[in-house]
Parts: sequence; C-alpha cells; structure tokens
Amino acid sequence: MSASEMTPDELAKACADSMWANDEASQSLGMQIKEVTSGRAVLTMPVRSDMLNGQKICHGGYMFLLADSAFAFACNGYNQFTVAQSCKIDFLAPAFVGEVLTAVAEERYREGRSGIYDCTVSNQDGKVIAEMRGNSRTVKGQHVPDGDGGGS
Repeated sequence: MSASEMTPDELAKACADSMWANDEASQSLGMQIKEVTSGRAVLTMPVRSDMLNGQKICHGGYMFLLADSAFAFACNGYNQFTVAQSCKIDFLAPAFVGEVLTAVAEERYREGRSGIYDCTVSNQDGKVIAEMRGNSRTVKGQHVPDGDGGGS
C-alpha cells in the first residue's frame, strides 16, 4: 500500500516500522515501541546495570536517549524525514536498575518544516522522571513510497 492510501495512523505506524528496522541504538538498549499514532509515540526501556552512573542511578544520557527516540518516532509519522533541531530536558527524579521507563512524546505544534514535541519519561509506577521538549525540522526523504514515484 502506498503512503497516499493510508490513514494518518497507518502511515505513522509504517514510518515507525521503516525507522525501527535500522535503529540499532534504540534496539540495543532494549527499547520497545508500545504505540505510534499520528504525532504521538510511546516507547519503553528497562534500566540495566550497565546504564548506571557512579551514584548507582540511571545516567541522564540514557533517559535522554529514550525521550529522544520517542520524539523521533512521534515527529517522523508524516512520511517526511524529520530530525531534532534542538532539545531541552529536565531531570526530575532518579531512575534505578530494574525499573522500566516509559517515554510518551506528543506533538504540540507543527507547521511548515518545524514542529514542537513534549515528552514525559516516567517509571513503571507512574512517577515522572524527566520532561523533554524537542524542536523538529523536516529534511529531504520519505520513509514509505508515496505511490507517485516522487519524494521530497
């Protein structure tokens, strides 16, 4: 099925499937895609012992990577390659080995080539661990053939 024949949520899922096939970074950290719809993505990641810093808490870089991956899947669902232009994260609480973190990224604004997405990272008990805001920018390329032989 071509991109032009899909519903917005079907297209978002097809784009996510295309991206996931090549996303060795997210896969290697044990992330799982739980949900992808138009402008929204939910990913999980277990906190492993090799993700701990010197204080025996999850290194902020891993929490940022989870949030950034959810952001990527949320903003790439329109069949246009989209990258992070900038991101800001606030770490609110520590995460510990054995916890499962969930990142929920949601679109707040999208116009032209730019978008704004908010991502909340929480643990398995629902405690908010971090909040991230990402600004996206579309670039050349598509995830799914559009049926007309073109691409932007």
